[in-house]
Amino acid sequence: MNYGGYIGKNYDSLDQEHITMNTKRNTLSVKKIRQMIGGEAGLDWVADQLTALAQMYQIYESAQHEISTKLENLDAEFEVNYNHNPIHHIDGRMKDPQSLIGKIQKKGLDRSVDSIKNNIFDIAGLRVITNYIDDIYTVEKLLSQQDDIEVIRRKDYIKNPKESGYRSLHLVVKVPVFKANDVEKVPVEIQIRTIGMDMWASLEHELRYKTDVDRAEEFAANLVDNANALFDIEQNFQEIHHQL
Repeated sequence: MNYGGYIGKNYDSLDQEHITMNTKRNTLSVKKIRQMIGGEAGLDWVADQLTALAQMYQIYESAQHEISTKLENLDAEFEVNYNHNPIHHIDGRMKDPQSLIGKIQKKGLDRSVDSIKNNIFDIAGLRVITNYIDDIYTVEKLLSQQDDIEVIRRKDYIKNPKESGYRSLHLVVKVPVFKANDVEKVPVEIQIRTIGMDMWASLEHELRYKTDVDRAEEFAANLVDNANALFDIEQNFQEIHHQL
């Protein structure tokens, strides 16, 4: 999964920097949609769906921002208390409309915004990259114990790696987003993994989607071996860190 936008740290030196958020916000407005569609006959449904889509993206981007802000604060607090940053950096992305439509079509569901919101839980996503393996579960614990966070899905591909060698902790959490007149609990997918796991996943993604099938199969066994080797190396690094 490609993550556009960036929430990251500057690691030009060994000094830890504050995580900064620099994501592009949705600019599609309801007013502009209505102006573009106008009062053309038969396009009311289209205008309604585009309006609902713009409103959905605004809410989900807000939920993404809420979670990333929590993670920034928790990471900073952890550094103050324990002289260690569990989070190396954070990437964020919003699924584009084409991907969302493709997903609900595969599920055989109605192509509407309500159908998307009720059946797709990774519209907004964050990828949290940690320094060490233990940090993955530290971040999960710090976030999940927040009073306003509800964990609704959890898949641990670190303790139970995929056959391909893929490792990561996947969470879907709901966070309240405060609107002008009410509050909406919005799901955000969070993938938490180490620097090594992320490097491996990026290479595996490139080979899977940018290489022909025969070549991808040729590399498959080697990728599993490399995933296991990287995991062993990161475990060794973690042991060294614990002894410091």
